[in-house]
Amino acid sequence: MEVNAAVALACGLIISLGAIGACIGIALMGGKFIEASARQPELMNELQTKMFLLAGLIDAAFLIGVGVSMMFAFANPFTA
Repeated sequence: MEVNAAVALACGLIISLGAIGACIGIALMGGKFIEASARQPELMNELQTKMFLLAGLIDAAFLIGVGVSMMFAFANPFTA
């Protein structure tokens, strides 16, 4: 297998697994938010703030993976 083919496969795996992980994480967090707000509706505003903060952090981790894979795709240090 050539280096370019391996890098392309690695970039695809980084992006796809990161997207799957981010989707599962946000889905679990959203479900727990709904459960917690149903149990204690008076804490809904505080929980919503924390939920959106965590959603941003989960998406940021995925976007860092996309950035790393784009670095390997366009500025590949292995083919220099």
